[in-house]
Order: sequence, then structure tokens, then C-alpha cells
Amino acid sequence: MDRIEQIALMATYNQWMNRKVYDTAHQLSHAALMEDRRAFFGSILGTLNHLMLGDTVWLKRFAQHPAGYGALAPLTAIATPTDLKQLAFANLGELWTHRAWLDQLIIDWAGTLKESELDQRLRYHNMRGTAADKPFFGLLVHFFNHQTHHRGQVTTLLTQAGHDVGDTDLLALID
Repeated sequence: MDRIEQIALMATYNQWMNRKVYDTAHQLSHAALMEDRRAFFGSILGTLNHLMLGDTVWLKRFAQHPAGYGALAPLTAIATPTDLKQLAFANLGELWTHRAWLDQLIIDWAGTLKESELDQRLRYHNMRGTAADKPFFGLLVHFFNHQTHHRGQVTTLLTQAGHDVGDTDLLALID
């Protein structure tokens, strides 16, 4: 499996897992979703919002890549998040609608990547305004790892609330 195939696999895994997580989360009441569970982002809904906000920040940075990814152009209509703890969507249904759109955007964009672009560096500013210059492929690995990290937290919170997401292993998607 080359790096492009790896990225496509992770984009598919992201969509698959988000669908499973949101299907499970929809079984809880709004109060249960908002309950402070003493997690990094407080509640299940808070953590799901953080994931969406983090993805948005990174995708907007990726849109600045010298390759000029047209598949990411729809993100120009969305403001860059300034607070990764904000509750951008207080309603799970509305958050899911946006998440599903974002996940398809990630898959579509991943399908446009070229191997030679992965070795380029990406210049961006972090949330504090500090300039950074890092290898693009490493940033993509971070992007997908960040999703997995916080989705793992959400699956734990859902389990603690009495709802099992089911199989979460990437292995389920590897042929």
C-alpha cells in the first residue's frame, strides 16, 4: 500500500467511524449528549464539535498547499474556527449534517492527492498565530491520528453512557 492508498483508507475509515459514532450518539437524549463527563471537551457533543472544528482548521490549512486543492474550495465559505472548545453545533442532527458533508469532502479531496505533493512542505500559522513549516505527509498523518484519538474518547464516553459503537478497528476495512 503506497501513501496515497493509505490516505484514501484513512479518509474512508474516518467516514465509516463517524457514521457509527453518530448513529450511536443519536440513541442518547440531548441532556445525555450535553452532560459534562469530565472529558477533555466536557461532553459527548463537545468532543464531537472539537473533532469537526479541528478537521476544519486543518483542511483550511491544507487548502493553502501549493497544489491548490480545488476539492477544498467549499471551505472558503466557512469561517476558520478560533476556539477548538466552542460548541459550534448544539444540535446533534445539525452537527451530523455538517460532519457528513465534511467527511465526503475529505474523501473527495483525498482522491485528488498526488504522491509528489506529499513530500512538499506546508507553511501555515497555528491557532496562536505562530508560523510553522512542516512536511505535508506528516501533517496528514497528524490529521487522521487526531480524529482517531478523539473518536476513541467519544466511543469511551458512549460506552460509559451504556451504548456500544461496535467494531472500531481499521482492520475491518483492510482487504
